[in-house]
Amino acid sequence: MTSTTGAACPHCGWPDGADPFQVVSRHATATGHTVWARCACGSLQMRVDDGRGARVVSRSRPAPAHPVR
Repeated sequence: MTSTTGAACPHCGWPDGADPFQVVSRHATATGHTVWARCACGSLQMRVDDGRGARVVSRSRPAPAHPVR
């Protein structure tokens, strides 16, 4: 999947244009498909591939290394 944004993960620098580190799920849509993926740092990304190209449209923060109590 090629990103049209030219951006990278703000947490670890993994390029948005690179293949996802880990694909969690992939769903067909009327205009293309949506991919939920984990970045190398553990943040969850929503990637959209449609008529406008592929891009990361949403991302979370990385999961903490240890559970917060």
